[in-house]
Amino acid sequence: MILAVDTSLGSAVALIDADGRVRADASSPDPLGHAEVIGMLLQQALAEAGEDAVTHVIAGMGPGPFTGLRIGIATARAFALGRGIPVVPVPSHFGAALAVIDPSTGSGIDATRFAIVTDARRREVAISLFDGVDADGIPNLLEPTVLVPRADADERLRGIHAIEVSTLDAAALARVGLRAANAGRDLAGAEPLYLRQPDVSVPGAPKRVS
Repeated sequence: MILAVDTSLGSAVALIDADGRVRADASSPDPLGHAEVIGMLLQQALAEAGEDAVTHVIAGMGPGPFTGLRIGIATARAFALGRGIPVVPVPSHFGAALAVIDPSTGSGIDATRFAIVTDARRREVAISLFDGVDADGIPNLLEPTVLVPRADADERLRGIHAIEVSTLDAAALARVGLRAANAGRDLAGAEPLYLRQPDVSVPGAPKRVS
């Protein structure tokens, strides 16, 4: 089985088999509270999926907020480390893209070229532009993900069909990771795609007092 963990939006966990069939799926739409629910979701999904061994862990790498994204990635890495299995990093928007174009999900869109849009807070959105799927069945990313003011999103998209998603389909993310692993491809590096760095900084040296 392949386990996927993503906390780029809410918190989502899924397990699929080697044919891409969903064995378990558990999620919470709450954009906060990832640390409070991710363990419960993981336990629930593992219990539902059965006794087959997990061979890969797919980690959703964002875009997402700094703290929330780190929780999901840390969970995926800790699980993989404990079982001695590989982690496959996948940009979260790839999972969202596959969820809307893969016939196996029961959904589909008429446009080949489309954009996945997610709320980045602070009146901004994250946009990734895709054009169908490639020969490996992986969504074909045309341009790197960008962060733009929500008010400027329409101008940035220039009439391209946009799909704004508020939750992440972890099963679709798992399918992307499975296809990438089968093809020997790396879709993301070890560094998460943070929307922005946290609003904290390391304190400077204390002022000298004469």
